[in-house]
Amino acid sequence: RIYNITSTSAIDMLMKFGDVESAERIFRSIKAKGADIYGALMNGYNLNGESWKCFKIFEEMKEKDVIPDEIAWNILIGACSKSGMLHHCQYIVNQIPLNIQN
Repeated sequence: RIYNITSTSAIDMLMKFGDVESAERIFRSIKAKGADIYGALMNGYNLNGESWKCFKIFEEMKEKDVIPDEIAWNILIGACSKSGMLHHCQYIVNQIPLNIQN
């Protein structure tokens, strides 16, 4: 768990400095990824103008049976907005589980 916290912080920091490649390398090196790790990468893509990559990572998250948390859903909605895919936002909102909506 401590390793994941450190890795999440490292991904977040690297993305804030615009070092997307190094952040992706750390992400790929992590064996057991949780929603926090995915969220850090997705948020970094939004920060660096690569919002479209959020959708790919979100799909990977679901394929790996990682349950998206409230933060991941919010980041994904932000990605829709930043990439100009406002029509896609409603589709995303409709997928959000009720326990997160309330």
